[in-house]
Amino acid sequence: MARNPVAKLLLFGATGDLAQRMLLPSLYGLHADGLLPEGLTIIGAARSEHDDASYRVFAEEALEKYLAKDRNDAATITSFVERLTYQAMDLSDAEGFAPLAEKVGDVAGGLAIFLSTAPSLFEPAITGLASIGLTGETVRIGLEKPLGYDLASSREINQAVFAAFPEPRTYRIDHYLGKETVQNILALRFGNSFFEPIWNARGIASVQITIAETVGLEERAGYYDGMGALRDMVQNHMLQLLALIAMEPPARFDGTAVRDEKAKLFHSLRPITAAEVETHVVAGQYVAGATDGKIVRSYVDELGKESSTETFVAIKAHVDNWRWQGVPFYLRTGKRMATRRSEIAIEFKPVPHSMFASRGGKLQPNMLVIRLQPEEYVQLLVMAKEPGLDRDGVRLREVPLNLSMDCEFAGTRRRIAYERLLLDLIEGDQTLFVRRDEVEAQWRWIDAIREGWAENRMKPKTYPTGTWGPSAAIALTERDGVTWHDE
Repeated sequence: MARNPVAKLLLFGATGDLAQRMLLPSLYGLHADGLLPEGLTIIGAARSEHDDASYRVFAEEALEKYLAKDRNDAATITSFVERLTYQAMDLSDAEGFAPLAEKVGDVAGGLAIFLSTAPSLFEPAITGLASIGLTGETVRIGLEKPLGYDLASSREINQAVFAAFPEPRTYRIDHYLGKETVQNILALRFGNSFFEPIWNARGIASVQITIAETVGLEERAGYYDGMGALRDMVQNHMLQLLALIAMEPPARFDGTAVRDEKAKLFHSLRPITAAEVETHVVAGQYVAGATDGKIVRSYVDELGKESSTETFVAIKAHVDNWRWQGVPFYLRTGKRMATRRSEIAIEFKPVPHSMFASRGGKLQPNMLVIRLQPEEYVQLLVMAKEPGLDRDGVRLREVPLNLSMDCEFAGTRRRIAYERLLLDLIEGDQTLFVRRDEVEAQWRWIDAIREGWAENRMKPKTYPTGTWGPSAAIALTERDGVTWHDE
């Protein structure tokens, strides 16, 4: 697609945790590789009191702390921070926008805005930007999640944004879409002819998507307790992964075709009704347990008050269309789980007849495992004959065929997901950003589950820290003869 790079980047939340850990290192990486437009200036904005010089020192310290050692080059850091300027301001104070306009200056060469703030500040931020003329045709905006806490609030935010920034200039960020292995799902599906004939209900028995974390609340207690696992992880990351696995082939790899197919998929998700929620959804909350030999407190103890917020959720979902009719999609995510892992496991249907069954061979269904983190690989589990003379019958064993991204592309630097997304925002490529109709369809599906919880007065089941969630999550799959892929 044609690139349309801007001359300036305005970074709200420029002193926050996300900026220090991800945004500044990502922008530095793009600068170091010569990928940022020549002359691009980056204006940071936040409440913290800094001038240009002290913010550059702040940025240098963040880069020293978070950059990989092999990327930490003093001369390159110095040249990067020369791009940085700073404006202290409070987004809730309408009078603070006039100094910002002076700092940003002329935007005829194009301006990209990255809004990494609390959702409650989106509307005043948009209003303030409009009041100083920073919402015109040469300006685009990137919005960090969460985009609301339900369908109604999401629509309110989207409408406020739309009043100033039409859809072609709005970039909703889901950082999972910037991960290299996530993008490889598209390459795997649509760049290889042998998968397509069986990538449907005739060839696939079930799909599992797992995002497991070993951490607890950390510094997110206030935010997380108001959201829970369903809204924090399933509504965005997990449903986006499901869409990439299940959508129809787009005609082109561009922002319209890819997002059209994802939107169709979300509209095909079967709603989980109040009558089904008890058999299709499991919510959990971690209690005290041990991780790496250390005793870990319960969620309630970490939070410091009683709470019915779920820290774990498992869902059996269905896609009602010709390709996927009858295939269960199992989604699972949680905190304080056994290991840190993000992966997709696709189980294919067994062969229709086994000639080895009467001779001691035991066939396992083939499985395709796409690991997103902490390692990045694609693994196909296939049946192979064990070496031997076979006098007592052929013995088969499941063996993996591995494609390790780290090994196969050892000479290529693995980029932070935000590098790709920030560069696409700067250059104007919407392919890996989420469209409004996608967001609202995702919220509609999530809201139905929450309404079912409320109607049935469901409370999270407990699970010990360091495990794979409540036992009911195991029963959710085993009722269908499926086992979670926990290896």
